[in-house]
Amino acid sequence: MPRSPTSSEDEMAQSFSDYSVESESDSSKEETIYDTIRATAEKPSSRMEDSQSNTLVIRIIIPDLQQTKCIRFNPEASVWVAKQRILCTLNQSLKDVLNYGLFQPASNGRDGKFLDEERLLREYPQPVNKGVPSLEFRYKKRVYKQYNLDEKQLAKLHTKANLRKFMDHVHHLSVEKITKMLDRGLDPNYHDLETGETPLTLAVQLDNTVEVIKALKNGGAHLDFRAKDGMTALHKAARAKNQVTLKTLLELGASPNYKDSCGLTPLYHTAIVGGDPYCCELLLHEHATVSCKDENGWQEIHQEDLNAGSRCWNPSVCCTKGC
Repeated sequence: MPRSPTSSEDEMAQSFSDYSVESESDSSKEETIYDTIRATAEKPSSRMEDSQSNTLVIRIIIPDLQQTKCIRFNPEASVWVAKQRILCTLNQSLKDVLNYGLFQPASNGRDGKFLDEERLLREYPQPVNKGVPSLEFRYKKRVYKQYNLDEKQLAKLHTKANLRKFMDHVHHLSVEKITKMLDRGLDPNYHDLETGETPLTLAVQLDNTVEVIKALKNGGAHLDFRAKDGMTALHKAARAKNQVTLKTLLELGASPNYKDSCGLTPLYHTAIVGGDPYCCELLLHEHATVSCKDENGWQEIHQEDLNAGSRCWNPSVCCTKGC
């Protein structure tokens, strides 16, 4: 049964903190992210608030702030929407807030896990007849399956040198070395100090990395963990027009509707870089949402018109024609 990534892992957390030094620009980005969240978060209607049958009260435990809140959610809304709702209630800021997630602790023989952001809340059944159900709101880390982890050895593994070495292994497609470090307990959910990439977001932009991606996923990499620029691996693959890695991520369970720090989807980013037909087709086949809007009200087709010239992009057909 997987262990919860407990807050007692202070040494390991400090290793990550030392490796990912926050700058003034990072702090500014965090403020912008909070502003975006507050501006775009769905406001529950009074009718929904008053209707007990259509809402679900969940106790949200926030270890990093030592806070507990009981919040009413719409079970038909996505985990992403629920996360925005939580963030709008906070009176303190969290660093790298988009990489916080809802964690369901192990219970009744079920493994503990982070909830995927694009699934609906109702898809994660809560214990019945046990009072108000609880979820933890915590930074996304690897969920370890071992009970007898040596916390000190784990912290020693996450040094700047080892984290840099791991990124080098990813860059050179050294699957065996990647797997060896993951087997020792390395958590692949972190940001490279120089580039801001995660091991997974780096891998999806390279060629011939299918086995690397699978090794990272099997070693605890979260598919919706974001790089410093706010994009998930799926966004990166779409922007790189890397059809193979995009397909691999979708096959591993990534949602085509993950949001970046501005609330934009991989399909929108595909349009920004020119609308690769096969990448569009892959995303649409997995039910990617069309008509995502940016802060200016622009949708995918506006971006494509801007870039296209003689090309045209039709999200229902996903084709390129010579005009």
